Amino acid sequence: MFFLYACSDKPDEQELQEKQEAINNLNLEIPEVEAIFEKYGYIGSFIMLDLKTNEKFYYNKERCSERFSPASTFKIPNSLIALETGVASGKDFTLKWDGKQRFLSEWNKDHTLSTAIKYSVVWYYQELARRIGHDRMKEYINKIDYGNNNINGAIDKFWLNDTLKISQEEQIAFLKKLNRNELPFSEKAMNTVKEIMLRNDNEDYKIFAKTGGAKEVGWYVGWVEANNNTYIFALNIERKDPLDKFLSDRIVISHELMKHYGIIP
Repeated sequence: MFFLYACSDKPDEQELQEKQEAINNLNLEIPEVEAIFEKYGYIGSFIMLDLKTNEKFYYNKERCSERFSPASTFKIPNSLIALETGVASGKDFTLKWDGKQRFLSEWNKDHTLSTAIKYSVVWYYQELARRIGHDRMKEYINKIDYGNNNINGAIDKFWLNDTLKISQEEQIAFLKKLNRNELPFSEKAMNTVKEIMLRNDNEDYKIFAKTGGAKEVGWYVGWVEANNNTYIFALNIERKDPLDKFLSDRIVISHELMKHYGIIP
């Protein structure tokens, strides 16, 4: 189900009626969008927010309010907090590899903040979290109101083990504030994180995004700058094997949805 409605600060009676009619018709399917998920064989959901019109596009709207582990999408706030607290000095802040062999070859080397978010290096961000510490981490998680705000347990595992959870709706709200520099961080920290989130940059569009993969779900969240506009998005799909296909499909499905709605060519 892909669904669009418009928001305004002071909706009149007609707008409210139209919204209610849209809500009542949430079970109507748009075959082209449904087909994109079926093509790759996933159960999932999707939101895209048009910042110019404040319209939201939905697929599987009810699921968009369900909370899941943020997995590696938490590297976005983790980066912000590390920069704000001085744990990381900038995008080139380097941590030495500990020599332990991990299953992704790209992880088995020294990393900067920039390369660690690009390759989603778990050990790097676990070390940042340990250096930030529980009290400072909790302070900033509460300030940004990130999902259920729960970071109980090990400081280097709470975003990986279903302790901390966030919905797509909440991801959209957080990313919108980051895009507009409205989070409780310095402008320098927010601009640095936006810079290291850049994944696609060409004459037609730019995509700033982060993947995430937990034991049950996969994420792709961020925003697209195209058509003199910005679109915040959050995709969530149920995880399945083979792993390499699952990892790439999160991005492929998101891009197909953007293409379908004319946001990217």
